This record gives sequence, structure tokens and C-alpha cells, in this order.
Amino acid sequence: MIRAALRWILAAFYALAGWAHLTDPAPFLSIMPHAVPAAEAVVFWTGIAEILGAIALVQPWSEKLRRWGGIGLALYALCVFPANINHFVMDMAREDSGLGLAYHLPRMVAQPILIWLALWVGGVTDWPRRRPT
Repeated sequence: MIRAALRWILAAFYALAGWAHLTDPAPFLSIMPHAVPAAEAVVFWTGIAEILGAIALVQPWSEKLRRWGGIGLALYALCVFPANINHFVMDMAREDSGLGLAYHLPRMVAQPILIWLALWVGGVTDWPRRRPT
């Protein structure tokens, strides 16, 4: 029951984030590392990936597709971590420290939790509550 509820919450979070990527890409472009080529296309396709991953998590027909949705969103969260680090570094280098540590530190801690959560709600892992064999 908890897993299903968290799956819907995570899917809603990713669907909203994906929509934000598509409708207002400017904030995402501003934190993109300069080394990333075709930044506008990357932001667009990451939005699409978030929406598709969210749909895969909540669709009721295929557990396999749900698992792949969880894997895809976990990989997505891993791949965008450099942009989050870049945002942290750029923001903290500002004279006013931007959003500050109270924003950035929880965000850094949340990233691995989001990776695990996507895998858990997608049914890829039962960790930390594995059943004895």
C-alpha cells in the first residue's frame, strides 16, 4: 500500500517536473553545465523522459514496464546530478550565496533517495526490506 502511494506521488512529482521542463525551460537552462551540448534539446528531452517515466510507473497493465520506468527515472536522476552540483556551486559562489545551504544540502541528499525511491516503487528492489529466502 505504501509502495503504491509513493509510486503515485513520485510519478506526480516527475510529471510536474517534466511539464515544467517543457513549458518553462529557462530555470533548467540556467543551471546546465556549460560543457553540455545542445542544452535546449537536453532540457526538452529530459522533460519528455520525466513524463514518460511517470506514466510507466503508474500504468496498470505491465509490471515489466513499471520496472523499466523505475530504472529510467533512477538513471535520469543520476544523470542530472551534475546539473544539481553545478547549480549548487554557481549559486553558492554568488555574493549573496543564492538560495543558500538550507536549499542545496537537502537537494544533494535527496538525489540518492530519489534514485532509490524510483527503483523501489518501480519494483526493481525490495531493499532495505528484503524477504528472507
